[in-house]
Formats: sequence, C-alpha cells, structure tokens
Amino acid sequence: MTFEPIWGSIIAWYLFLAGLGGGAYVSVTFLRWRHPEAITMIRIGRFIAPIVVIVGLCLLMLDATAGFHHPLRFALLLSNFGSVMTWGVVFLGVFVVIALIGAGLCLAKRSVPMWLDILGAIFGICVAVYTGCLLGVCKTFPLWNNALLPILFLVSAMSTGMAAVLAVGVFRCPEEFNRVMAFKKLHYIFPIIEIVLVAALLFVTAFNASPSGYESVMSLVCGKHALVFWLVFVIIGLVLPTAIETWLLFFTSEEYERGKTAHIASFCSNAGVLIGGFVLRLLVLVAAMPIVLVTPWY
Repeated sequence: MTFEPIWGSIIAWYLFLAGLGGGAYVSVTFLRWRHPEAITMIRIGRFIAPIVVIVGLCLLMLDATAGFHHPLRFALLLSNFGSVMTWGVVFLGVFVVIALIGAGLCLAKRSVPMWLDILGAIFGICVAVYTGCLLGVCKTFPLWNNALLPILFLVSAMSTGMAAVLAVGVFRCPEEFNRVMAFKKLHYIFPIIEIVLVAALLFVTAFNASPSGYESVMSLVCGKHALVFWLVFVIIGLVLPTAIETWLLFFTSEEYERGKTAHIASFCSNAGVLIGGFVLRLLVLVAAMPIVLVTPWY
C-alpha cells in the first residue's frame, strides 16, 4: 500500500516546538523549587518557552493555507469545545500568555509569583499532551489512534524542554549547570522511559489486527524509514544521550564532570535529545498508514 502523508515537516516542527516550550516551562518551575540559586538557567527557560511555541504557532498558521484565504476559520477554532483542536487552542493561548508574562517580569527584573509558574507548568503539560491527542483523533490511522501516543509525546516534550535549557545553560552559565544535579538526574530518566514507550507503541500498533498498523511499524523498523528511525532517532536521539549521561553522572569524578570536556559531551547529549525529539514527530507523521475501508476493483 502506498500513501501520501497528509502532514509533513511543518507540522512536525509545530508539534516539536509546542512540546519543547511546555517542557521548558516545566523546567523553570522545577528549577525554582529544587535549584532556586540557578537564576540564569531559570531565565533561559523563561525565554525559550514562549519563543519556541510562538514560532511553532506561526508555522502552523503557515501550513493552514485555507485559513489565510478565509481568516474567519481561525475564529471557528473556539466554537466547538467538543473538539480536541479547540481545547488545544485554549491550552496554547493561555500558556503563551503566562509564558510571556513570566518573560516580561523577568526582563523587568521583577519577581515572578510561584503560583504563576505552577500554572504555567500545568498548561505546559496540557500543551505537550495535546500534541499527541491532536493526532489521536484520526481514528483511521492506527499509529496515531493509540493511547500511548499522548504519553510518549508528553515524555518527549519534558525531555526536549529540559535538554534545551541544559544545552544553553552549559555554555551560558557553566557554574550553575554544574550545581543542578537533581535537574540533570531527572532529565536522565526521560529518554529511558521514552525507549520503553516507543517499543510499547510499536508493539501495540503492529498487533492491533489492522494491516495498516503493521505496515506503519514495518516501514519504521525495516522499511523505507528504517535508517532514519534506527540511526537518527534511536541511536542519536536516545541511546547515545543515555550512554553519555550515564557515564557523566555515575562513572566520572566530580572534578571531571565540571570540566570543559564533560560540558561538551553533555551539550552533544542534549543536542541529540533535541534531534531525536523532532525526528520522532516527523516519523510518526510520515509513517502512519490509514485503514483501507474499501477494496478497489481492478
């Protein structure tokens, strides 16, 4: 069976950036609670969160060409609260407002209320989950219509959001980066969980009694998308970051971990997580095959 994907790289970028922004704001809230002294890293997360989500929303509007021909269609997104897309607009809108307020207060060198950050983290999680639910409403695509997908996208969003803050922080404020051990150990867990969730998603999809689900999985593990799946997503995006962080966190001295070589290794690890986060969403979009409801006559 051949099928032309209905969504491509632009939507993959939107899903990736929206999740990353939500994860970055969760990072801000965690750092405030566990590492309040990491002021610069908290600031980094505050600016990453709204910027990447706004860029993602611009890409989404760019992809919605019909909406530009009929602008009132955008307003209709708030007219049906039984729709996942409507709730997504609400989550994204509230999150962007909260994130911009936090960034504005930060620029003005004013204290951001903790309740606002907690609220921002909640809506950041909602945005991350929504990116998976958005695909799940397409019931004719077994790879998308799976309860594990929103959970996978949530875990990936937390991982990429933390990775973005760490990747910038390791060079912008290395002293703070060296001290946020609880944050780094929390981030270390997410790629491991992601490996388990990806394996479970592929297993459930392949054996859901739908040939199209099996074809989707086969295209990833041994078909036309296999090279990108195994090399870029699995090895660069999951295995290598996990191996590097395991080495840095548990098998090196504290002195070495604070050195420049370790910082470069950590940056590469976090860059790999970011690459893997984007590729995950791109592969989920392009590999999904629809259920064939009508068998054509030849």
